[in-house]
Amino acid sequence: MTKSMSAALRLREKLPFPLQRLADLAYNYWWSWTSDRIALFQTIDPQEWERCGHNPVAILESATYERLTQLAEDPFYLKQISALGREFDEYMMQSNTWVSRVAPQVSAAHPIAYFCAEFGIHESLPVYSGGLGILAGDHLKSASDLGVPMVGIGLLYRQGYFRQRLNRSGWQEDYYVDNPFHRMPLELIKNEQGEALTIELEIRQRQVKVQIWQVQVGRVTLYLLDSDRHDNDPIDRWLTGHLYGGNQETRIAQEVVLGIGGVRALKALNIQPSVYHLNEGHAAFCTLEIARQKIEQTGKSFYDIEADVRKQCVFTTHTPVPAGHDVFSPDLIDSFFAHYWAQLRLSRQQFLALGARRLGDPWEPFGMTVLALRMCRTSNGVSELHGRVSRQMWTVLYPNRSEDNVPIGYITNGVHAPTWTAPLMADLYNQYLGADWKTRAVDPQMWEKVEDIPNAELWWRHQILKERLVAHTRHKVKIAREGRGEEYERIQAINTLLDPKALTIGFARRFSPYKRGHLLLRDLDRALRIFGNSDRPVQIVFSGKAHPADEEGKRIIQRLMEWCRHPAIVNRVAFIEDYDIYTATKLVQGVDVWLNNPRRPLEASGTSGQKVCFNGGINCSVLDGWWCEGYQADANGKGINGWAIGEDAHTSDQELQDRIDSESLYQLLEEEIVPLYYNQDEKGIPHGWVQMMKASIKTNAPLFNTDRMIADYVSQVYVPEISVAVPPILAKVSV
Repeated sequence: MTKSMSAALRLREKLPFPLQRLADLAYNYWWSWTSDRIALFQTIDPQEWERCGHNPVAILESATYERLTQLAEDPFYLKQISALGREFDEYMMQSNTWVSRVAPQVSAAHPIAYFCAEFGIHESLPVYSGGLGILAGDHLKSASDLGVPMVGIGLLYRQGYFRQRLNRSGWQEDYYVDNPFHRMPLELIKNEQGEALTIELEIRQRQVKVQIWQVQVGRVTLYLLDSDRHDNDPIDRWLTGHLYGGNQETRIAQEVVLGIGGVRALKALNIQPSVYHLNEGHAAFCTLEIARQKIEQTGKSFYDIEADVRKQCVFTTHTPVPAGHDVFSPDLIDSFFAHYWAQLRLSRQQFLALGARRLGDPWEPFGMTVLALRMCRTSNGVSELHGRVSRQMWTVLYPNRSEDNVPIGYITNGVHAPTWTAPLMADLYNQYLGADWKTRAVDPQMWEKVEDIPNAELWWRHQILKERLVAHTRHKVKIAREGRGEEYERIQAINTLLDPKALTIGFARRFSPYKRGHLLLRDLDRALRIFGNSDRPVQIVFSGKAHPADEEGKRIIQRLMEWCRHPAIVNRVAFIEDYDIYTATKLVQGVDVWLNNPRRPLEASGTSGQKVCFNGGINCSVLDGWWCEGYQADANGKGINGWAIGEDAHTSDQELQDRIDSESLYQLLEEEIVPLYYNQDEKGIPHGWVQMMKASIKTNAPLFNTDRMIADYVSQVYVPEISVAVPPILAKVSV
């Protein structure tokens, strides 16, 4: 009996017998990517479902017995549970998986250990901040679907990432909320004595106990480390308090917990990984702990076992932005590792050299990406362009190699199709692509069948999803305006905010200056002409957070909030506060156009635009990240499956690039996007637009999904000695 089952069993005892399978489903996030996910738990109490943040355990525990017994005599609901329970059992017990067929040597006895500082599994598990976490969550889900033996290693944050509210001046205010761990779909792992299983770490000359929680993600288990224990120093209890919060000392302490603590947790759980996958540099200290344990076991020197450590470790880097790579001063390394390098049989200078870009400089900081590049057998970026940029960034570590031969390859990111495809669209795919479309996401021939979908049918479903986005936006904006104490008239005006029939653009991401959330406002008069046009209305929904320390990012949000109040476009522009997975889902499923305009080449990959494609949305993006590979144009340079902003060129002159890109964006809207959308027949169907929707789906869906991505990792990184035949592999990792 697994630990997760014991939690489910306790919950089962509280439920009427016919509903007890709900407890099994609640403790495994597999339910969150099924076709029945909307009604399964929401039906119990829609208002409470909203209040509890779509937490299945909380809704079952808070429901009255009277309500549960009502559901227990509803034959339709019971049939739904029974069918879903059978589907769940078949999924969990399936032995004939993709990996068992193509790579049977990947053994459950020695799984891949996937380390990441954040995991975006579902909004009810708020241990994520953005793209890195969402990618990590999708990685685990596809590993589960394909049967790849894998465990996730992360941190369980008491208060997660900061919550966002905007005051009456539009300025972002940050606040935090405790996560109710004991009412969430996770369980504390205990030893045979019934006590929390713990590992110990020395941090800042103190012994810190770290406990381990587990979350079931289909067939994959995610282990989350937590220092919030009564027997720890009050300061150490907050080591896992906030995601990306605190100062440099907090950051390095968290990375010690993730890397060194993660390896020790695996040992305490009797898990012996075949591969350690470091998803970003935050976990790079794990390579040192693997080395320390080998030295302890064998008595060999660090340099004798270094090659063995490297054979087991692989690394994915996710950002071309220098600030995204953690570095720590030698003094800070001293305070955290003075006790540790002796255990590696290294001197201080030898230890610091592992993380130094340039050897011999006593002031050279210790870089986590540098450590990962040195200690891993393969390293890859997350798009073709990002791989190229990463090789340029890190040539200093390989002085005897040309830039093209720097050993950093690429595997382009994807998204988990069942999670991000709206059930309404999934139902359409069931009809025209086949009921097994989710398991054939990498098959381009299957996606060609999108052409068989009647234009009216695709458009009708898309319009319903857009209406749902409008309703969600109005609801969230109303709550925000009420919270700010705005005037009664402003609150009532919510009823006319956005038009479900109007061309709708979505822009949602972290509000870092390089992502240029305000590029549309560069020429305010021109923007007002586009968004204030009463004959061919255009509207946009913004969402996203600026890092608490990013003053410029906060000013961008404030400027957008001012724009939301402009009388000419007051009903055409909306900002949804406190961006999370749920809002992201509504946006990527409901927009007509997904806008992405970072300064190239600073977008490593991006995945939001990929999610849009599965729902018939169309991308309008700078040729950066994944869009360099996804965008297709005809012989005249006209976009077939979306639009490209600006020129496919790099320049260090930011003002020039902003001017070129904003002019290009305005021109695209005025001359191509708006006319194409409003060229509608007597029934309101824009056939040219729908054809581009179909092109967006069929060209991007088979490539930019995590099934393809996982297949690439298996064949090129995890077990490169095998030859895996899958439909068009998008990327090759250079080793």
